[in-house]
Amino acid sequence: IIDPGLYSLNKSEIWWVSNQRSLPTSFKLFTGSAWTFLSRPFAEYCIIGYDNLPRTLLLYYTNFVSSPEGYFQTLICNSDEFKNTTVNHDLHYIAWDNPPKQHPKILGTRDYRKMVMSNRPFARKFKSNDPVLNRIDREILRRKRKLGSKPDLGPGPGARRLKSLLMRLLLRRNFVNRQC
Repeated sequence: IIDPGLYSLNKSEIWWVSNQRSLPTSFKLFTGSAWTFLSRPFAEYCIIGYDNLPRTLLLYYTNFVSSPEGYFQTLICNSDEFKNTTVNHDLHYIAWDNPPKQHPKILGTRDYRKMVMSNRPFARKFKSNDPVLNRIDREILRRKRKLGSKPDLGPGPGARRLKSLLMRLLLRRNFVNRQC
């Protein structure tokens, strides 16, 4: 593929090329969510890349439709040091059309109950200023502040729920160290 959006000021359609390159033999490809949490040691490995794998994969993933859905997964699963440190949980509530389209559905008030019941700390995709965002602030995050008021910077109930979820995901009985 060729994405002219990488080279021009205006957004435009992707150009599909009929020739396909062969699959690599020096690493195995993996895919997943574009939304990831990276540990500090893994993020440093992505930058420093002492074995050159991060750079090799950056070059390989050039001109992919959605390289963020494969780059980090392929890098971590092909790294001997990090391949057993993955947690297979997206942490996001996302609603898709059936069959799925390129982008998820726009969430709104009608999706509120499903979002809450999913026990996922993040959700997407919303329209800006959708009333459901105020409802999330009020009922889930328990934010009382108005525009211009002094913010309360301490961790709230949402932070405690997120910590609890992450701790459950990392429990030995839930954590499978062979995700790759």
